[in-house]
Amino acid sequence: MKMKKAVLLILLITSSAFAKAEKVYEFNSTCQQAYKEITQLKLNNGLALIEKAKQQNPDNLIPLVLESYIDFFTLFFNEDPAEYKIRKPRFEERIAALKEGPKSSPFYNFCLSAVYMHKAAVAIKFNEMWNAGWDSRKAYQYIKDNKKAFPTFMPNDLLYGGLQAVIGTVPKGYKWIAGIFGMKGSVTDGMKTVTGFVNSNDPWAKLMFNEAAFFYCYLEFYIENKKDEALQFIQAKKLDVVNNHLFTYMAANLALNNKQTELAKSIILNRNRSLEYLQTPVWDFQMGFVKLYHLETQEAAKYFEAFLKNFKGKFYVKDVYQKLSWCYYMQGDMQAALEARKNVISKGAANSDADKQALKDAKKGKWPNITLLKARVLNDGGYNNEALVLLNTKNNTNFTKEEEQLEFAYRVARINDDLKKYDEAIAFYLKAIAIGEKRTEYYAARAALQIGIIYEKRGDKKMAIAYFEKCLEMDDHDYKDSLDQRAKSGIARCKGE
Repeated sequence: MKMKKAVLLILLITSSAFAKAEKVYEFNSTCQQAYKEITQLKLNNGLALIEKAKQQNPDNLIPLVLESYIDFFTLFFNEDPAEYKIRKPRFEERIAALKEGPKSSPFYNFCLSAVYMHKAAVAIKFNEMWNAGWDSRKAYQYIKDNKKAFPTFMPNDLLYGGLQAVIGTVPKGYKWIAGIFGMKGSVTDGMKTVTGFVNSNDPWAKLMFNEAAFFYCYLEFYIENKKDEALQFIQAKKLDVVNNHLFTYMAANLALNNKQTELAKSIILNRNRSLEYLQTPVWDFQMGFVKLYHLETQEAAKYFEAFLKNFKGKFYVKDVYQKLSWCYYMQGDMQAALEARKNVISKGAANSDADKQALKDAKKGKWPNITLLKARVLNDGGYNNEALVLLNTKNNTNFTKEEEQLEFAYRVARINDDLKKYDEAIAFYLKAIAIGEKRTEYYAARAALQIGIIYEKRGDKKMAIAYFEKCLEMDDHDYKDSLDQRAKSGIARCKGE
């Protein structure tokens, strides 16, 4: 009997030693610090803290999600195909490992949703649209289920609200994705959810503020069309655009797209230059536009060339080569301009609207009217008075080609719009619609969109919706998907949907 008891005791001890340890989701202080470092784009610091967390508890699954953030940011900003080949399989490996965690934890579905979102966003960058659609659906389903199972778990709101808002404005060209995958969205509900999260005093909301502020500003800027408000939020919340490179990139990007070029320039030049941040050619990309928008074409060309030399991806490559060709064209260096135009056709990929437009323009083989081009560039940079000086002495009779007459009307309208001379702007927008409604240039559709935005500002929602719908009705024009998304967002805002 003693022998049997001894054997049983040995077996019990042995089986306990080899028993599989239970996996946990432990977002401890080390993981929290790693997350904060990563969402400042201090990726190596974050990685070192992840390794520390793994040593503290090898069965903690949170470090896997943090590693996913690192891969996401690295691939999203730099788009290196060689890096993608290495890092892509890791997303599925992490997903498989995360599924070993306890389903009773609110982090089970949340973490899976986050990794699927990372995987989907990166897939879009590498033009794997079908995979992106499937992964988006999985991300949506996991976070939707988690919101039902754990309604008071605040981190849900960050992912669920963002997905709701974006899905609510899926453009016609991509509507099949949402339809096939059964995803439903609402701009109003999604924005309300994200806004509640970003302003919450909940401990999780405070921890995840960097990521939430990034989401919020982009949704506010592009979905809500509250551009000034998005930039005001950055100032009001005192977001650190010097030492947090995620905020630096966002603030500069939004300032450029809001025609506040001098602000963007200041943000980019004053960023912390420490090597502990993710090294990316995106700064050369942004500075190229800063210089171009003020017609500093020689400096712009240097930055664009540096970006093209170091960037390994394909997004916006055609667009940058087009802008480079403009720089040389405005300098009178036609040989360099033609060489850059050849690269528009042969380099990069036509995945973004800007790249598609650059390719289309390059294939036409025509050069834009130089006065209209300079006015366009200055207006894009917010230098409206300088742009107006170029066009004030012109009228339709100065342009013999219909496409130039169309662009002239549109340019004058946009400049007046930006100067808040709305009646003058509407008059010229209507001229642009009359000339270009049946043409393939984007000017007429964008004119309708802008009129809708003006009426929305004035509180005339009925007229606003009418012009947003007019924008949607126009087919077979440049930037169709992005303009449709903005018009659809406008209608949703006016209807409170």
